[in-house]
Amino acid sequence: MTNLAIWASGTGSNAQAIIDHFHNNSKIKVALILSNRKSAGVLTKAAEASIQSVHFSKLAIQENEGVLKLHRELKIDAIILAGFLLKIPLYIINAYPDQILNIHPALLPKYGGKGMYGHHVHPAVYNNKDSDSGITIHLVNEKYDDGKILFQASTELDLDDQPEIIGRKVLELEHYYYPKIIEAFVENVLE
Repeated sequence: MTNLAIWASGTGSNAQAIIDHFHNNSKIKVALILSNRKSAGVLTKAAEASIQSVHFSKLAIQENEGVLKLHRELKIDAIILAGFLLKIPLYIINAYPDQILNIHPALLPKYGGKGMYGHHVHPAVYNNKDSDSGITIHLVNEKYDDGKILFQASTELDLDDQPEIIGRKVLELEHYYYPKIIEAFVENVLE
């Protein structure tokens, strides 16, 4: 059994898509949901799915106050970032080399780097009048949005697509592809 930990900061729509995808999977299990926000909606989704969840403050995550210990106790094999808005500390990257996946709401290398996430990316795409946008699923290293790209998918944009519409189109891609790419990664790389 491959155990996944999902790290998320917000409502958890991507986490929900991943939970649903692996619900009856006999080889891959979402074993933990971690959030840096006490009131994050993703913690409610974890409770509804009977998945262990935990809140760690930003400082606790940065200083490894029990984070790695908990992951080792639960035999976590890979960490899946699903809207997690903090930079991953080096001790986690070192403990999980090439075992941390992230999804970025743009076609990297465009619109990547510090501060470029969600509601910051889509207005930039809109302002540049790009004809398409999309998602990038990549491994995490010590630099923002710099790890090896595993998968990209794009969607065409209309000239009058406002940032909110771009966001919805990109989110559809995220929900559709992220669980499938995680599954392929586990089957082809981790097992």
